[in-house]
Amino acid sequence: MWKVIYIAPTQERAESLKKLLADNGFLCQLKAVGSHRNGKAAAIEISVPVSEAEEAYEVLAEHGFRP
Repeated sequence: MWKVIYIAPTQERAESLKKLLADNGFLCQLKAVGSHRNGKAAAIEISVPVSEAEEAYEVLAEHGFRP
């Protein structure tokens, strides 16, 4: 199972966080959510396996991102 650990406001932010997580050894996936504006999603969910969620939160916190 997957757990959403962060909701990014833009695709660019989501991609940079996905890279940060991947560089730290986490599996992650992105999912567009919300109303689409100008062909872009309103937000992007970033998910990791439930077993890795706590450690992934810590990595995000170390880099200044808070859920």
